[in-house]
Amino acid sequence: MVGELIAGRYELEKLVGSGGMSNVFRAHDRLLERTVALKILHEQYTRDEDYVERFRREARAVAQLAHPNIVTVIDRGEQEGRQFIVFEYIDGENLKELSNRGPLDAREAIRLALQVARALSFAHERGLVHRDVKPQNVLLNEDGQAKVTDFGIARSLDVHGVTQTGTVLGTSDYIAPEQARGQKVDPKTDIYSLGVVLYELLSGEVPFPGDNFVAVAMRHVNEPTPSVSDRRPDCPPRLDLAIQRAMSKDPEDRFESMGDFAIELEACLAEIDGGGDEGATMIVPAPRRPRRTRSRELPAFVMPLVLAAVVVALLAAGAYLLFHTGGGGGVLPGVGSSSKPVSVAGFASYDPFGDGQEHNGDAAKATDGNPSTGWTTEHYRDFTKPGVGLVVSAPRAVALSRLTVVAVPGFEAKIQASNSSTGGFVDVSGDWQAVGSRTTFKIDTTGKNYRFYMVWLRLPTGSGQAEIDELTARS
Repeated sequence: MVGELIAGRYELEKLVGSGGMSNVFRAHDRLLERTVALKILHEQYTRDEDYVERFRREARAVAQLAHPNIVTVIDRGEQEGRQFIVFEYIDGENLKELSNRGPLDAREAIRLALQVARALSFAHERGLVHRDVKPQNVLLNEDGQAKVTDFGIARSLDVHGVTQTGTVLGTSDYIAPEQARGQKVDPKTDIYSLGVVLYELLSGEVPFPGDNFVAVAMRHVNEPTPSVSDRRPDCPPRLDLAIQRAMSKDPEDRFESMGDFAIELEACLAEIDGGGDEGATMIVPAPRRPRRTRSRELPAFVMPLVLAAVVVALLAAGAYLLFHTGGGGGVLPGVGSSSKPVSVAGFASYDPFGDGQEHNGDAAKATDGNPSTGWTTEHYRDFTKPGVGLVVSAPRAVALSRLTVVAVPGFEAKIQASNSSTGGFVDVSGDWQAVGSRTTFKIDTTGKNYRFYMVWLRLPTGSGQAEIDELTARS
């Protein structure tokens, strides 16, 4: 086909890409004297009139996506029954070629993923779901700017289930579980796929490799989401948790929108650019003091009194410790040389006895290191349900020894744990405990590791609202 003139205007110069759906050529636009990319769909997809009409309709819609991180559609047409689309030509490599040279540093990976997220969010707001988000569909121009391409094509090729492996072979590495099952897809499908892309950029490999489409797709459906930090120990914990949330098996557990995913990536990038020590990248820093009003610097003569008060407090703590350990030199559970802070992230609310969610989008505020922000339940006129919960996610399955809650007093709670964010929670802290301004729950997992921990709470009978401002955890 090289040398052929399409629509009396586009001269095909070189085949630059080929897949199960189409061939892509570099072409010369004789009318405007410029280089373009021309995609010609394979013949078998032009025989179905319904498909052709969908393709035309979506090509027109994609042409309206004027965004700096989306490859511009220039023209659409047909010649001798063959459907084609003309795009701006990007003279550079794609994201797959870049990642094949080795893992990217966190800052660069986030920078590129953030551009893709913004492009996808722009498309979602205009009613288009990509359905085939993968690094091969992200082109890099000479300035290193990411450009998403192939919008609408996967949507037009509405693949049902996993039977038509010829049309999707090679993209199963990034397929969302609901897509692999042949279920309805929506913007959250693209969130999952972008999470996989970001995982690959950081680790240098896809999370679920396999020998064939079905094997890989079933791993996406059935196997737990891996942690990037297992492959890349220097990955910031907050970024790791963001990827795991994006790759949640249940779409309801993912970010509410691609825009929300972009906001979290921006926060991850801000933490990295903030510099400093490792704690600067943690979602939950080391346990900190409860909320206090910032005051002016104390006069010098007051400092001795403050130091004396500190000494008295330390002596009192020592006496308490001695009394409660029988003088044997023991330590409080979860405190000591073997106890370590665990980075946890507010993941979601848990409301199985209500409408299924309680201010779900605010869950992350309970672990943002800022006690002036938090998560709240709905305001109840009469709290009659067995309970409602706030779920936090650890970077990987771990046995916590304690969880500290900074909250507005007025409710009871206990801690439960599970390896699924959607159910199967078991008590790990004993009976209900009244929650004060700062309450530490001692946890006994009986040697089991759990990925998700939940503050399961109940309000007194009558009206009220629970507020949790900060959660910190230790192993």
